[in-house]
Amino acid sequence: MVWTALTFLLLVGVLARFAWKPILEALRAREESIKNNIQAAERSKAEAEKLRRDYEGQIARMDAKARDILAEAEAAGRRTKDEILRAAQAENERLLDAARKKLAEEERRLLREVRAEVAEMSLRAAEKILRQGLDKSAQDRLIKETLGDLESSSGK
Repeated sequence: MVWTALTFLLLVGVLARFAWKPILEALRAREESIKNNIQAAERSKAEAEKLRRDYEGQIARMDAKARDILAEAEAAGRRTKDEILRAAQAENERLLDAARKKLAEEERRLLREVRAEVAEMSLRAAEKILRQGLDKSAQDRLIKETLGDLESSSGK
């Protein structure tokens, strides 16, 4: 047992003299390395958290911008629709006015034609009356014939 104790003491002495300092240095270096790693991990975590907040802020800003763009697009669409409707209504009014003018002109033309035809028939009736020098019954018959001619020609 003495030899064991003596061997042990000798081993502790040799270790203290040659190995104790390098072992402690290695442990201190390991401890420092672990501390540095923990600090680096905490810095990385803080940086990652900051980046996450930045990205969330950017996403929120982009979302707001997208909503603004959509609102502007909807407003522009409504304005365009209103402009198209106004243009269509104006075109409709223009076409209606043109159709009314054309209809009025056609009515005036037809009225002129009817007047001309009535005048022509009146002249023919007067001519017949003057040629024949007719009495009252013949004149009545001639007027009836002329009116019949007028009715048949207006039915054409």
